[in-house]
Amino acid sequence: MSPATGATPAPATAASVTPVVVRLKLALLRNGLRQSSGRRAAYVASLVVVLLFAALQLLGLIALRGNPHALNVTVLLTAVLALGWAVMPLFFPGGDETLDPTRLVMLPLRPRPLVRALLAASLVGMGPFFTLVLLVGSVVATAHGAAAYVTGVVATGLALLICVALARAVATANLRLLTSRKGRDLAVLSGLVIAIGAQVVNFGAQRLGSSGLSTLDPAVDVLRWVPPASALGAVDSVSEGSYAVAVAQLALSGLALAALLSYWQRTLTRLMTAPDGSTLQAAEPERDRAGRSSGLGRLLPAGRTGTVMERSLRYVWRDPKTKAAWATSLAIGLIVPVFNALQGTGSIYFACFAAGMLGIQMYNQFGQDTSAFWMVAMTISSTRDAYVELRGRALALLLITLPYTVLVTVLTTALLGDWAALPEVLGLSFALLGAMLATGAWSSARFPYSIPQEGYKNVAPGQAGLAWISIFGGMVAAALLCAPVIALAIWLNVSAGGNGWTWLLLPLGAAYGALLTLAGLRLAAPRTAHHLPEILTAVSKG
Repeated sequence: MSPATGATPAPATAASVTPVVVRLKLALLRNGLRQSSGRRAAYVASLVVVLLFAALQLLGLIALRGNPHALNVTVLLTAVLALGWAVMPLFFPGGDETLDPTRLVMLPLRPRPLVRALLAASLVGMGPFFTLVLLVGSVVATAHGAAAYVTGVVATGLALLICVALARAVATANLRLLTSRKGRDLAVLSGLVIAIGAQVVNFGAQRLGSSGLSTLDPAVDVLRWVPPASALGAVDSVSEGSYAVAVAQLALSGLALAALLSYWQRTLTRLMTAPDGSTLQAAEPERDRAGRSSGLGRLLPAGRTGTVMERSLRYVWRDPKTKAAWATSLAIGLIVPVFNALQGTGSIYFACFAAGMLGIQMYNQFGQDTSAFWMVAMTISSTRDAYVELRGRALALLLITLPYTVLVTVLTTALLGDWAALPEVLGLSFALLGAMLATGAWSSARFPYSIPQEGYKNVAPGQAGLAWISIFGGMVAAALLCAPVIALAIWLNVSAGGNGWTWLLLPLGAAYGALLTLAGLRLAAPRTAHHLPEILTAVSKG
């Protein structure tokens, strides 16, 4: 009630929520840019890159106008845009904190006006602008006639709203997960998805370059009826005079948008009214927890070796940074040889890439422990303790790497059909793996560096030089150590009648790799035992 007039003020209308939220986002963005000149420079640089890339894409789409396969590109592009909007919130949950609905949970807002307001605010930014430019270019590439352009205006709006609503609905439905530890693990693994996606796109581009856009016809015949690509399909249908088909395609996109908004509203209501139980840990019997923790230990050697192996394997499964590094190495180690084999341009020797990618995990062993390494350092009082510690870490790595290397090599061999070279490549892979374990153990003791626990950086500030020396210097040393086995392989392949003896490389390479590993552990153990304070200081800087 107003003290001056005694009248009760009218409640705020639902329509007034949308401009307020939009202005709120603009204000937050503006104030964020005022915090530092570096942040402003990064934003301006990102904006310039987006504008240039959007302009190039627009020109490329306009150049497709009149091409008989232009629809294939535009429909597939729209489907990929929608997929990107759907998955990006899962891997970059902190990308748009200004639209976190939980920040508004204490305000007296109805779900439906709030959905409209958040949807309008979501249209502000570089991402929606970039999407809009691509959609406009797609309409120009496929539209012919005034009716098609009018349909294109409707289709562009529908497709853009579907993309944004899809991203908001996915983010809202998974907000509890994205703000938890598992969600942060998922965000760290985004590098893996990007790496795999880049290889898939490269593979697809090469196939299209060799066979042409006509190979997309079967996929486009399906996608043109899947929202939001169906909206772009309606533009082509109107251009061809199929008005009934165009209405059906636009109706599908409209129904999809309505379904997304309804789902978003329900999840938003549940998120802002239901209690948060994401941090509650279900009670479980002590016996079950003890049995689960000791299950892995029963399969490993007794004593310190088994303890170190179990700890290392648990880091691989539980620590986000370690998990991301392993997942990326496993994926790329498989993708490079297999994709090259599928393209018909690969070599069976590419299978050695798997051993090389996983061998990198031996580098900076103590830095992977971060500040918790002091607990390990307290148990190392002699060269023997250091040797057993390093040996346990190497055995844990071999437990995954050896079967993986065999699997990748056999799969690559099967794709290429060169079974005679299988023993040779396996021997080379084992020798390379042994060399990298040896240099990795020594490098971990000689050039340790810290890995920050938060964020996406893998090296603490000021230690980039150590990281380069540790990894790339160790890899060069590993290549030099493998030189005798490589020279033997070359000699056996080029010598007269030598092909029948290349199988010797399998036992020789395995034995040579094992000897290199033992030698590397023996050399690294004294350094580790005698320089524990320096190692502890280096790995704790982050």
